[in-house]
Amino acid sequence: MRKKHMEQKQFQAESKKLMDMMIHSIYTHKEIFLRELISNASDAEDKLAYKSLTDDTVEVKRKDLKITIVPDKQMRTLTISDNGIGMSKEDLESNLGTIARSGSGQFKAGLAEDDKAADKIDVIGQFGVGFYSAFMVADQVTVISRAWGSEEAWMWQSDGADGYTVTQCEKDAPGTDIIMHIKASGEDENYDQYLETYKLQELIKKYSDYIRYPIVMEVEDYRRKDKPADAPEDYKPEWETVKEWKTLNSMVHQWQRQKSKVKPEEYNAFYKEKFGDWQDPLAVIHTSAEGAVTYKAMLYIPAQTPYDFYTREYQKGLQLYSSGVLIMDKCADLLPDHFRFVRGVVDSADFSLNISREVLQHTRQLKVIATALEKKIKSELLKMQKEDREKYEKFWAAFGAQLKYGVVAEYGAHKEMLQDLLLFWSSKEGKNTTLAAYQDRMPEDQPYYYYACGESVDKIAKLPQVERILDKGYEILYCTEDVDDFVMKALGEVNGKQFKSVSDEDALPQTEEEKKAAEEKAEAGKDVLEAVKEALGDQVKNVRVSSILKSGACCLSADGPVSLEMEKYMSKLEGSDHPKADRVLELNPDAAPFAAIKKAVDAGDKDTVAKYAKLLYGQSLLMAGLPLEDPAEYAQMVCSLMV
Repeated sequence: MRKKHMEQKQFQAESKKLMDMMIHSIYTHKEIFLRELISNASDAEDKLAYKSLTDDTVEVKRKDLKITIVPDKQMRTLTISDNGIGMSKEDLESNLGTIARSGSGQFKAGLAEDDKAADKIDVIGQFGVGFYSAFMVADQVTVISRAWGSEEAWMWQSDGADGYTVTQCEKDAPGTDIIMHIKASGEDENYDQYLETYKLQELIKKYSDYIRYPIVMEVEDYRRKDKPADAPEDYKPEWETVKEWKTLNSMVHQWQRQKSKVKPEEYNAFYKEKFGDWQDPLAVIHTSAEGAVTYKAMLYIPAQTPYDFYTREYQKGLQLYSSGVLIMDKCADLLPDHFRFVRGVVDSADFSLNISREVLQHTRQLKVIATALEKKIKSELLKMQKEDREKYEKFWAAFGAQLKYGVVAEYGAHKEMLQDLLLFWSSKEGKNTTLAAYQDRMPEDQPYYYYACGESVDKIAKLPQVERILDKGYEILYCTEDVDDFVMKALGEVNGKQFKSVSDEDALPQTEEEKKAAEEKAEAGKDVLEAVKEALGDQVKNVRVSSILKSGACCLSADGPVSLEMEKYMSKLEGSDHPKADRVLELNPDAAPFAAIKKAVDAGDKDTVAKYAKLLYGQSLLMAGLPLEDPAEYAQMVCSLMV
């Protein structure tokens, strides 16, 4: 290689300070340099491909274009080469001598006027700073380039601080070689890894797997030797280490293909490889949009809950690509929390990125895409619910709780989005039901959606509060999740019907005659209610004649905004100061225990009244799924009844 015409120049961006910012501040991760330089190489290939479309004298076939990676441990160099358009001396000075000037950006602007070409060419670069990421890992960078159609080659060199030199040299063919002299490793930084083929393969797979041109590198592989013709019967296979050139990227954008051209097994294989799952996904959402915002997306609904899904360590988000280049591994802003279980990729050239292409700007485009994806996910889930109920039940078992949390979140802001997706256990059907199906089965005179909360379906079915509702022929939604009571209150009303707990005093609207009869019973039992309240003290806020019991002797309810289910849920949270429900002991005046207490009250037997009061209160606590305050005392009182 012959050098001549040595010429020292300063960066036109003026200052060392700006260069330092480029190297040390813009990029979060040093490994990004490889993505940036490969993207630049891809741009050079694209420019030559475009030139072949517009210039008949350029005979270039896409299959001949490639990007070559050559690490050299001995020389501590990493070379990235392309056989693309190349650069002239003027190009080198213009594009590399001026920080933040992008030749790709200018090229892209020109393409905007050529609709035909824009469909075939997708240039990645736009800011003109990606090249300088090389200085994060290299203390010297050399660029050797020969422009297509020129016999002259030029070498650009810089250590990133004191400017650069441009020297004429020789190069056998058009294209560009970027030669980085990798820094020495220290205590805090391992630069040696960027000379290891395994690390380079990992980074290419991560960031540049979908670059449309082959990325090739010579790698070591272990291969079994051919069995000799005269091998003995006890011959054992022998292995050898060989070096071979290998294409490191797949180049295939699954999401860029037409849905009709992608087989189910291809979707599943992509999902398993990309997201490390061993099960096939329950559903695939392959969608795209063109217009004001253009994007392609391929989303997956997993078949199982990730082990850390309900922990703080779990991170939601979709993989974000810009023109096939990975920008973010988990873009949280593209998924609402209630659909945080969705995995997938989104690719768009319309995203507004920051200068390093590492951070997404919060723009209208982002919101438009996020809203469209949310609707698409809901649509797919509704389709699954209607057409493949068995599969939807499997989904619900894995992620139903997350949808319920979504209903409660942000003061019910998403309830209309999610309410059609909810499932609850039906007392009538003996299986899960939707709210729509529940309403379709409602008798005309049923005033509410009825629900009851408890630890299990079996326990809820035995609650004394449910008896009167079922006797009316009304269906009850059995709620066994901690969050269910919050969900019902957040839903409030659906299609003109309110949700009502079977434990609410007004669960069954009363006629005037029924109200009058209840008032008379309450008045007649006033002395009993007062005696029981006195015996229980501040354990309960009130004791009253129940309007929700039929044959059961007692039950526990709550006055105020905090229900018993809310109290149970919040008691499981960290900390000690949790709101408690205002407990109300409800007594059935027609049941035998009420008569027994009245007898003791009339006889002035306060000890018996206190004993019966505590027994009924303990019974109501157990039925409500709440702990006894003194289990030993309760056990003794029960045993005393047997003497």
